[in-house]
Amino acid sequence: MQQTIAPTPDIQPLTDDVRALLAATAHIADEKIVAARNRLEEGIESGSNLLADARKKVCAGAGAADQTIRDYPYHAIGVALGIGAVLGLLWGRRS
Repeated sequence: MQQTIAPTPDIQPLTDDVRALLAATAHIADEKIVAARNRLEEGIESGSNLLADARKKVCAGAGAADQTIRDYPYHAIGVALGIGAVLGLLWGRRS
């Protein structure tokens, strides 16, 4: 189950803006600007890696949960029923 990791729609415009800023300042040779550009490039790469790792972990966790539910369906129904009962009791006491 190999999936390609793409930036989420919320982060994509920010990533595009940062890349455009980096491209627009490519001709400036001031060392402070170059250092800032390098930090931005490293930040984009680091953020992309963190996002990819988080997505992989979430997908793995969802797959494990799915497999557990398939292996123990009656246990899963019991747990869901118990959680629903507790939430119902708490909600009923609140009103």
